[in-house]
Amino acid sequence: MASPTFDDKQLGVSTEASQSDGYQSDIERDWSDEEESKLVRKLDFIIMPMLTLAFFALQIDRGNIGNALTDNFLVDVGITQYQFNVGQQLLSLGIVLLEIPSNIILYKVGPTLWIGGQIIAWGLVATFQAFQHGLGPYLATRLLLGLCEAGFIPAGLYTITRWYKRDETSKRFSWFFIGNMLAAACTGLIAYGILHMRGVRGLTGWQWLFLIEGMFTIVIGLLFITLFPKSPSNPKSILGFRYFNDREIHVLSRRVLLDDPSKIHTHTHISKQELKNALTNWRLIPHVLLTISALSPASTLMSYTPTLVASFGYGKLKANAMASIGAWMLLITNISWGFIADKTKRRGLMVFLGLLIYWGFMLGNRLVIHSTNGHLRFGILVTTIAFSFQWHPINGSWMASNAKSAGERSITLAIFIMAANASGIVGSQYFQASDKPLYKTGWTVMLAMVTVGLVVSVVANVQYYFLNKKKLRGNPNVDVDEFYKY
Repeated sequence: MASPTFDDKQLGVSTEASQSDGYQSDIERDWSDEEESKLVRKLDFIIMPMLTLAFFALQIDRGNIGNALTDNFLVDVGITQYQFNVGQQLLSLGIVLLEIPSNIILYKVGPTLWIGGQIIAWGLVATFQAFQHGLGPYLATRLLLGLCEAGFIPAGLYTITRWYKRDETSKRFSWFFIGNMLAAACTGLIAYGILHMRGVRGLTGWQWLFLIEGMFTIVIGLLFITLFPKSPSNPKSILGFRYFNDREIHVLSRRVLLDDPSKIHTHTHISKQELKNALTNWRLIPHVLLTISALSPASTLMSYTPTLVASFGYGKLKANAMASIGAWMLLITNISWGFIADKTKRRGLMVFLGLLIYWGFMLGNRLVIHSTNGHLRFGILVTTIAFSFQWHPINGSWMASNAKSAGERSITLAIFIMAANASGIVGSQYFQASDKPLYKTGWTVMLAMVTVGLVVSVVANVQYYFLNKKKLRGNPNVDVDEFYKY
């Protein structure tokens, strides 16, 4: 069974060397920049599409329930809006509960089997949720879906850090989240067509939505297990597909180690010390707080955007298609933020700027809440979505770049996604039936939460600035790689 770790013997690095600060001297850089650039482009066409497609499938299955709302889902299943919100909270809770255990298993088993198995598992749940009826089955299905999805996103992010250098990860994290955003952009358009199938074979439109998209996910899971390469030191698929020649493997595994010594280790499990280091790392607190506070409104918008658009005076089914406009715009801002963050190496600044713009449009939504101009409200809403979480992948890259070992990085990314799903638990209750149709209280609370996230992002930047100054005072000759990244 393959491990995602590098094999020291294959790399020609002694155990003693790998455990010392200066072991990089045992690895010589015997390749050109042009050769490395060509290899990275090849990686981008092999690793990133499969991970991104898997994220696409996850978001389709997680977010299509928002489209189902416009097809009488609440009435057909027999639940209230409050009960619907509780179900969304249970989905996020299921993910939070198994996030760290999932990444511990990933570290030992490897991404091919573990991620592929997860995709198939939640695909089965997503498919059979088409036959739910009543509060009990609805709540159980949402919780089970969350439990099966737990760990996928940090597993994908961690896998990216194993194949790419530090100054390449922000852009790739953004590419990975394109799967999420592309699904959000496409799901409304797909739903617009599928929901018209109401009555075919005696099924509702939302039932066909769950059936078709769930079976699509199962196919993606089977393809992932079949095609995804095992590890950088053994980049072959389970069926023996060989993607790189010997020379490329030689460069592939060594280039990331020269860039980041922590990516070599001699054990196939996360040590207790690495787990403790990650769980007691107080520097993660601002990252976690800004994620929970600023991302929680995005989870609300994910579920309620079609409903909001319909309330602006547009037809219910048409609202599903129109709701996707903001998600298409988000694709552009997401790639732009990742590219600039890698180019400037200023992740903290990009997180702050992203949140500042997001805050401005969130304020706009609150100010026009009583406007009768549906087109104006729609325009501000979709622009808000375009800037709702393009900063989020950069925050994850920021956290990962400051981890001190591979095992600690794995747990750190799990904590990052736990915070993201905790935001879903919080955000699922912002819109209440008693507050509709304007959701005045809901919009006020969401503006306040983004404000908190914006302030905490400043705290995070200041934190690393002073930590680096303290490190420099303690040792004027400290190597630049020892500084915290911000």
